[in-house]
Amino acid sequence: MDVITTHTNADFDCLGAMTAALRLYPGALLSFPGSQEKGLRDFIQRHPDYLPHFTRAKEINLESITRLIIVDCQQAARIGRFAEILDRPALEIHIYDHHPVTEESILPTSGKIAVCGSASTLLGARLMEGGVRLTPEEATLVMLGIHEDTGRLLFTSATAEDYRVAGWLLGEGARLNIVSDALTPELTKAQMGLLKQLLTTLKTSSVNGIAISVAYASCDHYIGDIASLAHLMRDMENMDALFIAVAMEDNVYLVARSHIPEINAGQIMKGFQGGGHATAASAVVHDRSLKQVLVTLDGLLHLSIKGEATAGSIMSAPVKTMPDSVSIAEARELLTRYNCNAMPVMSGGAIVGVISRKTVEKALHHGLGESPVTDFMHTEYLSATAETPITDIQAYMVTSNRRFVPVFKGTELAGAVTRTDLMRHIYGGRRGQSGAFYDLDSLEVPTRTRSVAELLVKKLPAEISEILHNLGTIGDCLSLSVYVVGGFVRDLLLGIDNLDIDVTVEGDGVFFAECFAERFGGRVRSHRKFGTAVLVLPDGRKIDVASTRLEYYESPGALPTVERASLRHDLYRRDFTVNTLALCINSDRFGSLTDHFGGQQDLQEKVVRVLHNLSFVEDPTRVFRAIRFEQRLGFHIAPHTENLMRSAVRMHLLDKLGGERLLSELVQIMREKEPSAAIGRMSSLGLLPFIHPALKLLPDTERVLQETGQVMAWFRLLYLEDRCEPWQVYFLALCDGLKPDEFRDACSRLAMPGRLAARLCSQRHLVSTILNAIKRHLKQTPEVPNSQLYLWFSVFTLEMLLYMAARASSEQVRRFVSLYLTRLRAVAPFLDGDDLLGLGLEPGPLFGRVKERLLQARLDGETGSRDEEEGLVRAMIHDHNQ
Repeated sequence: MDVITTHTNADFDCLGAMTAALRLYPGALLSFPGSQEKGLRDFIQRHPDYLPHFTRAKEINLESITRLIIVDCQQAARIGRFAEILDRPALEIHIYDHHPVTEESILPTSGKIAVCGSASTLLGARLMEGGVRLTPEEATLVMLGIHEDTGRLLFTSATAEDYRVAGWLLGEGARLNIVSDALTPELTKAQMGLLKQLLTTLKTSSVNGIAISVAYASCDHYIGDIASLAHLMRDMENMDALFIAVAMEDNVYLVARSHIPEINAGQIMKGFQGGGHATAASAVVHDRSLKQVLVTLDGLLHLSIKGEATAGSIMSAPVKTMPDSVSIAEARELLTRYNCNAMPVMSGGAIVGVISRKTVEKALHHGLGESPVTDFMHTEYLSATAETPITDIQAYMVTSNRRFVPVFKGTELAGAVTRTDLMRHIYGGRRGQSGAFYDLDSLEVPTRTRSVAELLVKKLPAEISEILHNLGTIGDCLSLSVYVVGGFVRDLLLGIDNLDIDVTVEGDGVFFAECFAERFGGRVRSHRKFGTAVLVLPDGRKIDVASTRLEYYESPGALPTVERASLRHDLYRRDFTVNTLALCINSDRFGSLTDHFGGQQDLQEKVVRVLHNLSFVEDPTRVFRAIRFEQRLGFHIAPHTENLMRSAVRMHLLDKLGGERLLSELVQIMREKEPSAAIGRMSSLGLLPFIHPALKLLPDTERVLQETGQVMAWFRLLYLEDRCEPWQVYFLALCDGLKPDEFRDACSRLAMPGRLAARLCSQRHLVSTILNAIKRHLKQTPEVPNSQLYLWFSVFTLEMLLYMAARASSEQVRRFVSLYLTRLRAVAPFLDGDDLLGLGLEPGPLFGRVKERLLQARLDGETGSRDEEEGLVRAMIHDHNQ
């Protein structure tokens, strides 16, 4: 099967090229891998009759694709789910693209990659040379692609080939009025307002004779198709190069247009992980404010004006390195001796990581001087060559907060670019040049902040909004900044219901809670040593309140020592970046979101990432939390974070954890709706032996865990009022392969409460006894009286019965458990103790036997009324008296 696709956020050139490709590959399926630009979406709605049939990407069976045709794109990251099959050996990959080949380009087996104004031109030329005739609708779509990417054939990137193919398309019936209407859409009221902002901030600067125009704006809501505004502004002012940056919602959108060869729009947007070509490009920045984006853009533009500088022109060489055999203490000596803030770690002649002074100093603070440097080095880094553009290195340093990039010649380390090298290059030679391309001081966008006040109104119940406003009011009265932090903010942005409120106060949190209770009611349970309190509202709702604080750990795995600190320090002590977001609820800043550590970007990229390399050393329980968040949120643990987790396991840091803390983390994992995947992740990371050395995820254990998931799903559908602790069922299933003494030791390691541990151990052993008894009984007869089922199962807790159902390999046993839970355990005789006394039965051994016989008769259907039970009692009394 042939499939024709293109890049996500498709434009008219994508549509035109795909339309032409369909004539070269008859019978192929057309499929957009993702969304389309607004202008294209609007065109599709207005002119559905112009389009060939498209198939949704998720409806295509990837295994059936034998030939993949990609137009206007060469990057695997931009073709959606089709990237999953690129490594298939037998797959043919045909690429038609007018962008230059890069290191990230997909290796094609056929097609054509050549410089011209549009991908539509490349494919249109093939059709023209092959004598293929087009319908007027097809010719119009291909013409749209050419006109869009060449600025109606006026960009400097337009070639003679673009004109030649456009002329042929006109002869094929292309309708220029349709092209003109599609590429000149009417502006909405919102776009008009945004255009006014951009024209107000527009500034053109001349640097070395090159005119660069930059404009910026911000708005609270999303406004589509800002590329059309860039076209309008460029045409109005006849600008050589225009860059606009617009902050909308939680992103900054960049559009670049250039008519001159000295400014490569695509290369500059690449510095923001964007794309495009020399004359037209764009990017979306998720983790930085408008002000930060403009600062970066300023540096990239100055670099571009100087000429395309490369790593080889500014790198330092030779590079001081350290072997992977050194300890943390030895690493500090080497960093100090050579006055380095970062240094490559080498194994033989190959670099295996980079260690920073900050990481080394923190490790030494924790007494880890003898630990190998490989346990804490960064294993993710940009590998540059002498030809790597400085713009790539700057973008990496800014987005990843790194200060060191190794430069290679082949496999050999040839040099390094440090942050100092980069800053010296950018700003050291600006004498005689103009300053920034905009007035930086005029920007009032707070660093990494945005307002989510509207989101609060939309997502939260009225009573929760009122509580937040009341908390903010108390903060205003006390002149204290008040923030909601942690999981509440994370889940709000993810659209997940979470009404557990954690409040952080820049000041005395306990006093704040007491003032709130005095004014709005409630009571306070305080812990002044830690500056924390639990605020219990009149309706029973609990709110955790804390003072902003700094925590440091005297030793790995120990409880932290607490000191008062700033909001930034308070957030830095948290576990993962996605949990570091703070939402101000003071009246003047209500809904203002602060993000110091890139949490918003990691939420969008679905990444669980620690804040620093010693995170798991300071608190090894974060290993379990990382797994829990990964599975609950559907995220993935960042590769470097996973490396640090494995280092923590190798160092046996979890041995230092107290049993109660370890049990608490396991309970939280096993209380998740589907904990089996998290348990599998724990096994793959080597965490199970910390519960017990003999604990392994063997096939039989995996089967029991899988059955436990099905049993728990069935149990939830029963909607019984009984309280059940699912974590106990999963813990029993996980430990199914342990011997009795090993299970007892595991409970002891986890410091499980004595009564709970004793009950689990005794009933776990009894489960095996009962299952064997059921098996023997069924061999003799398939009939089992209800009273026998009651006798077998009534001794067990609800959790143990569910474990038994999961463990049993017989479907018959599961039906027995189901019958007992849903019907038999609620059965009771009509007659109670008072009734038996009234019938003349004296307390004693016979009294107990009669009660047991009544229950048995009722279970087995021998009696069905009070009269029948009274008759049975009188008969038993008579027989006893004979």
